[in-house]
Amino acid sequence: MNYNVRGENIEVTPAIREYVEKKIGKLERYFNNVPDANAMVNLKVNNNTSKVEVTIPMTHLVLRAEEENADMYAAIDLITDKLERQIRKHKTKVNRKFRTNGSTAELFAATTLEAEPEAVPFEEEESELEVVRNKRFDLKPMDSEEAILQMNMLGHNFFVYTNSDTNTTNVVYRRKDGRYGLIEPN
Repeated sequence: MNYNVRGENIEVTPAIREYVEKKIGKLERYFNNVPDANAMVNLKVNNNTSKVEVTIPMTHLVLRAEEENADMYAAIDLITDKLERQIRKHKTKVNRKFRTNGSTAELFAATTLEAEPEAVPFEEEESELEVVRNKRFDLKPMDSEEAILQMNMLGHNFFVYTNSDTNTTNVVYRRKDGRYGLIEPN
């Protein structure tokens, strides 16, 4: 697995880097193509609190977690546990679908994506609309249940995907009442 460890307001010492690689490396047992997997780790320190963010993009899934703690090493431990729970939850959920199709190992194959799927935010300034960020990503074929799981793992309010049954682009979103909505074309 390749590690990209960055620090904000903190110097990434060899000891911290080694600890991150050791802890995140425990997740390698879930991956199919370990050498191609990329783990993007961002370490931040603000006012005696340490924040760790980890993003691991894969072919059918993007693992992402954030954790804050007073101790950097404790935050790394907590985020590893959180990522492992995400993987187990996802495997359990999709395992029911793939029992007859064989192994689910390809779900945890590494990918070459460099950014997680994200919306293009717009900022309205008087009478002019300006695109301030543009991201491109591949739409993965899945059903709405998998898309909701992926959206929740990313911590987003919506998720764009290709419906595996109809082969059309759909959007699932979290409603204000906590339930989910689905937008699909006619």
